[in-house]
Amino acid sequence: MPAGLFMKKQELIPHLFRTEYRKIVSVLCRRFGFAYIETAEDIASDTFATAAQIWPMKGVPENPVGWLYNVAKNKAKNHLHRKGIFDEKVAPSVKIESEEFNEPDIDLSPQNINDSQLQMMFAICHPSISVESQVGLSLRVLCGFGIDEIAEAFLTNKETINKRLFRAKERLREESIQIEIPAAAELEKRLDAVLTTIYLLFSEGCYSISGNQAIRKELCLEAMRLCYMLIENKSTDKPKVNALLALMCFHTSRFDARLNDDGSIILYDEQDSSLWNAELISRGGYFLNRGSIGGVLSKYHLEAAIASWSIQQADTKEKWENILQLYNHLLQIEYSPVAALNRTFAMAKANGKLEAIKEADKLNMTNNRFYFALLGELYSGIDNNKSAENFGKAILLAKNPAERQAMQKKLARLEV
Repeated sequence: MPAGLFMKKQELIPHLFRTEYRKIVSVLCRRFGFAYIETAEDIASDTFATAAQIWPMKGVPENPVGWLYNVAKNKAKNHLHRKGIFDEKVAPSVKIESEEFNEPDIDLSPQNINDSQLQMMFAICHPSISVESQVGLSLRVLCGFGIDEIAEAFLTNKETINKRLFRAKERLREESIQIEIPAAAELEKRLDAVLTTIYLLFSEGCYSISGNQAIRKELCLEAMRLCYMLIENKSTDKPKVNALLALMCFHTSRFDARLNDDGSIILYDEQDSSLWNAELISRGGYFLNRGSIGGVLSKYHLEAAIASWSIQQADTKEKWENILQLYNHLLQIEYSPVAALNRTFAMAKANGKLEAIKEADKLNMTNNRFYFALLGELYSGIDNNKSAENFGKAILLAKNPAERQAMQKKLARLEV
């Protein structure tokens, strides 16, 4: 067997785990209720364990996904009958007629998979659990991430993540959270929680503090996938959802220009704009236009508009004045340290470094690596000793080698 073909087969099961595990879990949870999420996860995991045992001996089936679904269906039925869960506990709660008991339906059709994942998204992002737990559960159940990967994303260990996820599931069970899209009266509030989770997931991918990676594209793509699922459903296809997807498209369009071949960060001013992805920029414009219907203005609209201006090729004063005004409006809606720092950078571009330095001094974010990196940039050419001092502080606070290397390059260029 050619080495390349062998490698592809070796990578097939992990790839399918990432794409299909979440679908199987969501369908089973929707069918039997959130109380049985561990059972759903066990069945899904056991399905892939079976594939890992059988496929190397008998070969990969012609339709690997269909094979997984059939095995998952059979395991679900066998498990429920063997343990007596279906007859004694599940059937009364889901109110199925008695003649259906012997053959519980496990619907893994594309439509039911999409509906189940969307409803699971709202269940996981319930306000009864912390935002951190919502993100963790989303990574596990909606994105198919392993416990090791989630631990890496949160800079902690597997035991901590397992305990956190267990407590979150227990809380959702205690609250008897239904796996469904909320009624219209509650939808807007619950949708905000879902969008916050997706936004945080994307932000972790964009500005990863995990391991040696400055960008974790798989997190960003998962966030975009979840957001697009909301757009595909009429009840959740809201302006702010489109604005969030536009924002993510604009940021993702610059990924190829943000990193050197060695994985080190290329800062905005030094990026090769010819590497920006024109297709993603076009999609971002499309979703931002869709999000403009209805007169709703959210933080996602403002951030998407900022990102849209940022990818304009011409580096004009008008561009940065517009970005500055958008940041002013954004901070009025919702203050965040990141937005405050970015506003200061825009101020330097629009009004000069001296005015921006005065504004940066007011922020006084002494534990923020981006704050010192910004000060290092603002003082360069004005007071290179202060610039070097601030770049040095940013290096000490850097969360990964890519960040550290970017600051070291800036520091090396200074004439002090």
